[in-house]
Amino acid sequence: MHLFHTEITEDNVCVLNPEESKHCVNVLRHVNGDTVSLFSRSGMMYTAKITDANPKKCALDIVEVKPIPKRSGFLHIAIAPTKNADRFEWFVEKAVEIGIEEITPLLCEHSERRVYKTDRIEKVAISAMKQSRNLNFPEINQATEFKNFINQGFKGKKCIAHCEEKTMALTDAITSEKSILILIGPEGDFSKSEIDMAISAGFVPVSLGNSRLRTETAGVVSCVFVAGNF
Repeated sequence: MHLFHTEITEDNVCVLNPEESKHCVNVLRHVNGDTVSLFSRSGMMYTAKITDANPKKCALDIVEVKPIPKRSGFLHIAIAPTKNADRFEWFVEKAVEIGIEEITPLLCEHSERRVYKTDRIEKVAISAMKQSRNLNFPEINQATEFKNFINQGFKGKKCIAHCEEKTMALTDAITSEKSILILIGPEGDFSKSEIDMAISAGFVPVSLGNSRLRTETAGVVSCVFVAGNF
């Protein structure tokens, strides 16, 4: 059954946005009476029947509603946006496919990109959710300065992955942990002062292996390591 994203449900009636309507009607050739699946940011899954196959505003009646199962843990990755915007989008796509609950773009001393388009990133996330059928919509935050971010409260294991020195493996640091926050630095890595600030704020230095990874690769590797914990 084809899957679409929606945020508007009222009185058991739903209207898809223009992009999803066009895909549903013009591309997939759905007609009145067809049954499709929908998911929403609120964490609900719907079975719906098309009542008006309009390629600009496809209307549907909700037939069944059920909650989307959540993972047993919580992963938040705060990661510096890459200089190449496509690489950051690639990270978001793969992180969502693997499973992630929250993403924060992190502005660091060595950051080469300090602006990114939230709406574009959310579209990438929605596409990845539809592809993977991993339908828990991650919270995607506004870009935050490093020194402000590390002093925010977080109930769980806090880690900073960096290349400065030999540190504990991430897999050893998060054993049995179910709520995890990982900091991933920019192409030039975190500065020494940022690492010291993070450690003072309770972050544990961790390693992602012997290879020196690109920022976006480090983010995906972190998701894979944590996925084995949940």
